[in-house]
Amino acid sequence: MDINSAVNALDALAHETRLSVFRLLVQTGPTGLTAGAIADHLDARQNTMSSHLAKLHRAGIVTSERDGRNIIYRADFDAVSGLIVYLMEDCCGGNAEVCKPVAESISC
Repeated sequence: MDINSAVNALDALAHETRLSVFRLLVQTGPTGLTAGAIADHLDARQNTMSSHLAKLHRAGIVTSERDGRNIIYRADFDAVSGLIVYLMEDCCGGNAEVCKPVAESISC
């Protein structure tokens, strides 16, 4: 991960709807959802949902895969892990004990 990729990912997440979409896709896991299902779940318009998903996809934190007539969207866990590592890699000048509570608070 480089600084430009990190900025693009954070910019994409810095919107209430896109952050909600991303969190929903994280909850859904590898199954993913269609744009219509995401819009229904978040009570949003489908045409604006497509533009939000496109921004998340361009930022590299959401993947898309065609399944017949549908496009399935999924959170890209590897990309987001890379973002978190990038943000935390120099944590506390190498004092891992300070960052330990952050790592322990993340559960899957």
